[in-house]
Amino acid sequence: MGRVAVRRGPEAALPHAFQHALTEFTAHLRAERDRSAHTVRAYVADVASLLDHVVRLGRTDLAGVDVEAVRGWLARQRTQGRARATLARRACAARAFTAWAHRRGLLRTNSGARISVPAAHRALPNVLRADVMARVLESAAAAAAADGDPVAIRDRALLELLYATGVRVSELVGLDVADVDYQHRVVRVLGKGRKERSVPFGIPAEAALDDWLNRGRPLLYRRAAGDALFVGRRGGRLGVRAARQVVHQQLCAVPEAPDVGPHGLRHTAATHLLEGGADLRSVQELLGHASLSTTQIYTHVSVDRLRRIHAQAHPRA
Repeated sequence: MGRVAVRRGPEAALPHAFQHALTEFTAHLRAERDRSAHTVRAYVADVASLLDHVVRLGRTDLAGVDVEAVRGWLARQRTQGRARATLARRACAARAFTAWAHRRGLLRTNSGARISVPAAHRALPNVLRADVMARVLESAAAAAAADGDPVAIRDRALLELLYATGVRVSELVGLDVADVDYQHRVVRVLGKGRKERSVPFGIPAEAALDDWLNRGRPLLYRRAAGDALFVGRRGGRLGVRAARQVVHQQLCAVPEAPDVGPHGLRHTAATHLLEGGADLRSVQELLGHASLSTTQIYTHVSVDRLRRIHAQAHPRA
């Protein structure tokens, strides 16, 4: 992948050596680390902010990116009221940059290695109750059956698959028809870091997908969509924004359903799996989480289930 020079925004005011390092770091994130476009944009913006801080300190070469400079930059972010999650990401970006610069010989020491990453506050996910989720799916199925509208048929299949698998919306719209294995009833998903995983789905999702592929997709499909599983109104591959809009519209159609969006359906799927007896490691694998600690955020909603187990199993309950 070719290098892309960084010349927009505050980066343009940086000394040439800083701009060159930032351009090289961008290429590193894309080609060597294989980071997503969103992560690359966030990390590059964070490092540009750090380098701007270093310039404001009167330093014009990378040797000025020392521990004191990085700590001072993060301290300024705290005084500006940045959220803990933002501070955590910016600390990670600084550590990634200094580690890369040290390996390249641009820094004598890895100054970021001595920077602690603040723990981000993790909000408890908002989820739908199982009965409410069932009504959302019933509403989508009724709309699909009413007049055979291909968009309604697609929306039902999209909802069923999101809830059945708990995949990210970006993973969903990236699916091709060949990624669906009907014989084993699994879908092959390309997740973060280009890691592939297989996620099972149930009979309702299978029926909705079959209906979409046979009755809906042929009416919307245009050559521009290629092998895309889900296509938009104009026949091209369905985008993330359009998929989010579909979920919001379907949830708003059921008054008692909170408008949690696609990621809320992912939370909901994980929660219902745990409440149904799935173990945490299995849910981690299904969701494509690199760390078990990420999956553990869902366990809070299963307190009632744990209480029932405790009452049944503990002799002093």
